[in-house]
Amino acid sequence: MSDSNHTGTFFFLADLPGLEAVHKWLSIPLCAMYGASLAENNLILWLVKSEPFLHQLMYYLLLMLAVTDLGLSASTLPTMLLIYMLGLRRVSVDMCLAQLFFIHTFSIMESSMLLTMALDRFVAISNPLHYGTILTSPCIASLGLAGVVRSLGLHIPAPIMLKKLPYCQNRLLSHSYCLHPDVMKLACADTHINSACSLFVVLSTLGVDSVLIVLSYMLILQIVLSIASKAEHLKALITCVSHICAVLLFYTPMIGLSMIHRFGRQASPSSPVLLSYLHFLIPLVLNPLVYTIKTKQIRLRMLPFFASRGAGIRDIQAQ
Repeated sequence: MSDSNHTGTFFFLADLPGLEAVHKWLSIPLCAMYGASLAENNLILWLVKSEPFLHQLMYYLLLMLAVTDLGLSASTLPTMLLIYMLGLRRVSVDMCLAQLFFIHTFSIMESSMLLTMALDRFVAISNPLHYGTILTSPCIASLGLAGVVRSLGLHIPAPIMLKKLPYCQNRLLSHSYCLHPDVMKLACADTHINSACSLFVVLSTLGVDSVLIVLSYMLILQIVLSIASKAEHLKALITCVSHICAVLLFYTPMIGLSMIHRFGRQASPSSPVLLSYLHFLIPLVLNPLVYTIKTKQIRLRMLPFFASRGAGIRDIQAQ
């Protein structure tokens, strides 16, 4: 049976199978990760905004990445709280479609930002003397705006098309949040057009971005190897470490999740759920840490911040 009238229609989100009895305990590390992500990314925003020394191109890129991470965190948080803190797995169709729109939109924005940062590293290494004149602030702002427009434009049709589909009695999703392929497979109708549109979006965004990022690093490696001094080799590559870590954190779980969905029919039911958590949670927490650890200027600006907070706590305790 199908239900073509979506009024009162709900989907049911997945949790970690077999761990229903400890959901309240699982909510503690999950909330801690979300809290850490929000605190770290907001701290990055505050530092870049308040410190004139950080009003430079590379830090503006980091600020844009932090904004994207915050958006992705806010998109996945509501249903995670519903499941693990309140024990609610039911989500309305409209809320589900809104969530998948924002999750996929911010994911593509993140991919666009990683590509822009790869371009930044390529220009900085290949043409350091003209770096400031090639990648100006208006240029980066235009690239960021293009990424936002691309993400919004490509994903606006998805919830509209899914809204028109009838859904079967089985409305159990495979993840703790709504994702386009997951919702689409529950439809009791021909979804070839939806599938083709989804494939086009994935190939034209994540596919193109990942290929261009790999190509940029192949060119970077070629330039670095042409430098005579090994010390200069190392110095040039060190400037790319943070970005390479961010790329791996974003793309590796996503590729693993895609492989499990397509080829892992014998995999544990918890595998896709765990991989989706790695894909959507780990980069949000680790990206600010990676850039903080590897960027001396940010570390130097953070030390006085934490020192002043530590002194304030000591004064309160002394009273």
